[in-house]
Amino acid sequence: MEGLKRGVVLTAATLMFAAVMLPEVAAVRYIVGANMGWTSNVNYTIWAQGKHFYNGDWLCMFSVYDRNQMNVLEVNKTDYENCISDHPLHNWTTGAGRDVVPLNVTRNYYFISGKGFCFGGMKVAIHVENPPPPPSSSPVRSASPTSLLSNFRGHVFVPALFAVAAVWDSFLMLL
Repeated sequence: MEGLKRGVVLTAATLMFAAVMLPEVAAVRYIVGANMGWTSNVNYTIWAQGKHFYNGDWLCMFSVYDRNQMNVLEVNKTDYENCISDHPLHNWTTGAGRDVVPLNVTRNYYFISGKGFCFGGMKVAIHVENPPPPPSSSPVRSASPTSLLSNFRGHVFVPALFAVAAVWDSFLMLL
C-alpha cells in the first residue's frame, strides 16, 4: 500500500512539474473583420494582412444574417478569385450568424459569401501554417530582470515544488 501511495505522489509531482515547465500553446479565435464582422463592403484582405494563422486556430464569422441571404462557403482558389459559389468545398453556414471554422490543416483556405455578396467584398483568403517552434533557451549572461526571473524559476520554484511534493507524501503516509 505504501508503494502505491508513493507512486501516486510521484505521478502527481511529475504532472505538476510538466504542467509548470512546458510552454503554453493556445489556439487563437479570430473574428473575421474584427468589429465589422462578416458583412459586405469590408476589405478582408487588409484585415488578414500581418496575421499569422496557425494550425489549431479558429475563424469566426460573426454577423446577423439570414442564411437564405448570406453564407460562409469554403471554395478553391479559382472559385475564390471569380466569386463562384456553385460547388463549395464546404458550407460552414449554421444560420445563426455565428459560423466557426476550425483551421486544423496547414494549407491555404478560401472563403466567400455566395448569392452575389462575394462581389461586394465578402471573401477572405488565409494561409495556415504550423506553429513556430518554442524559443530555445540561451545561457544567462547578465543580471537583467529577465535573467533574474529565469534564475528564480529554476533555483527557487523547482525546489519549492519538490518540497510541496515531499509534504504531500508525508501527509499521505499519515493516512
